[in-house]
Amino acid sequence: MNLFKSFQREFVAVVKALVAEGVLPAPADEAELKSRFDKITAEPPRDPGHGDISTNAALVLAKGAKMKPRELAEKLAERLGEHGGVISAEVAGAGFINLRLDDGFWRDRLIDVLDSGTAYGDSDIGKNAGKVNVEFVSTNPTGPLHIGHGRGAVFGDVLASLLEKAGFDVSREYYINDAGKGGQIEALARSVYHRYREALGEDPGEMAEGLYPGDYLIPVGQALAETDGKKWLSEPEAKWMEHCANVGVGEMMKLIESDLTALGIFFAEEEFISERGLQADGKVDEALKWLEQKELIYTGVLEPPRGKVPEDWEPRPQTLFRATAFGDDVDRPLKKADGSWTYFAADIAYHLDKSHRGFDTMIDVWGADHGGYVKRMKAAVAAITEGKGELDVKICQLVNLSEGGKPVRMSKRAGDFVTLREVVDRVGKDVVRFIMLTRRNDAPLDFDLEKVTEQSRDNPVFYVQYAHARAHSIFRHAGREFPGIDISPHKLAKGPLERLTRDDEIALIKLLTTWPRQVESAAETHEPHRIAFFLLELAAAFHGLWNKGNDDASLRFLVPGDEALTAARLALVRGVQLVIASGLGVLGVEPVEELR
Repeated sequence: MNLFKSFQREFVAVVKALVAEGVLPAPADEAELKSRFDKITAEPPRDPGHGDISTNAALVLAKGAKMKPRELAEKLAERLGEHGGVISAEVAGAGFINLRLDDGFWRDRLIDVLDSGTAYGDSDIGKNAGKVNVEFVSTNPTGPLHIGHGRGAVFGDVLASLLEKAGFDVSREYYINDAGKGGQIEALARSVYHRYREALGEDPGEMAEGLYPGDYLIPVGQALAETDGKKWLSEPEAKWMEHCANVGVGEMMKLIESDLTALGIFFAEEEFISERGLQADGKVDEALKWLEQKELIYTGVLEPPRGKVPEDWEPRPQTLFRATAFGDDVDRPLKKADGSWTYFAADIAYHLDKSHRGFDTMIDVWGADHGGYVKRMKAAVAAITEGKGELDVKICQLVNLSEGGKPVRMSKRAGDFVTLREVVDRVGKDVVRFIMLTRRNDAPLDFDLEKVTEQSRDNPVFYVQYAHARAHSIFRHAGREFPGIDISPHKLAKGPLERLTRDDEIALIKLLTTWPRQVESAAETHEPHRIAFFLLELAAAFHGLWNKGNDDASLRFLVPGDEALTAARLALVRGVQLVIASGLGVLGVEPVEELR
């Protein structure tokens, strides 16, 4: 239960009651009143010293009520002060109302946590929001994933899990760019053919510039030689090119799937969507025909590129999409000079296919080099859904990989970058997943291979996992010092929680109760990094409480000779453990019981 939304509903109920009683004037327009109700907020004050819950109700309702905000706030505060658990309702500033709640109210919220377990924070805000498609990774199938791909992979996977926890109907998806003449797929085919010739004992010379020199293609060439012998040496380029492309894409997708599995990310077979498959099924032709019927395609000549015009540029008639009609800077080409579709045309078809499959909300997770592509794709989705669909593009910025502060850039396996699999094998999937969310997706991320494995407060994943492991350690010690004590969540929820009276204990409970709000706000904004930030804050508060016991034995969680106080404090420890486990579950990180 989101406590703050519950209070928001209470604030609305109080206003309705005052209107019914004639204390406040009845609205002339019910729709306008509802609109104002929707703007009423209930949230923690920025300064905890101001109270526990703050609302702007008087500010947003004053005009409609034809009252001064502070005058209305006084009336609302008087009524809100009668709410169970409220010990004061104070008017501040221009008309904000700050509520303070008694300790008993907060202890009851700890019971909510204990009774819900790791399901605490589950929400139904997405219940009627329609289907959501989260497309991520989607790297070209030309080699293993690198550490930058890993950031987008983790971001997309965790975002999907977060949306699921918030009650959304979510589908994960990987779009395979495996079609088109020239470009990266052709470079892959030529690279495979080079390795194939090497495997047959030929001397193809140095790998041509623009091809893929990594060792990962050596076994692909060897397998092709073992299977087909010298067959492709005598075939024309068009034939061996097509075959090597098919083989290369197939093997690279196996490699990519293996890399993702190591990172704890899994796609079902139907969640891989092939660009080539869309073209074969006529989806691109269908999409372009639809746009043509809507008069959104025309033949025209684009202006030359801004800045220095390339020497080979020449004005020529092109098939263009009216992107400027939907907020883009220029209209966009749909066909290349050789008559084949542009990537953009295929992407339009792919997103139209998503729309036809019932996805009202589409979230695309892209790499740092795709920022210039956002406007045209948003314009396309606005066109093909006739304004009913929503596309949210999340750009994941670069990952700066280092070791001991020194940049790490090269890998024998990949040729010119460090693979994701090498990093996962080195530090573990949990470390990679957590670290990838310690910065906003649109900010560069520093990833130091030494620092992320340190067992110190400076290592965020260790710090959070240690809090969970520390809770387990406390329970193990409790079993030895208090034989027979029942430390199950439901039993602890029925214990003497009134013994929790210290300000820092109540403050920790208050922090636990913000977890459902964190889940909902992070899901609504598509910002999974908020979960990692919250877990760090919670771990810090828990470690801080534990450290106080080192200085004063009476403040320890286990109090010899006082089983009742111990049980109450263990209930608090269990609440922390459950919320951390809930958060780590969203991140796909194991909540370990012991750190070695």
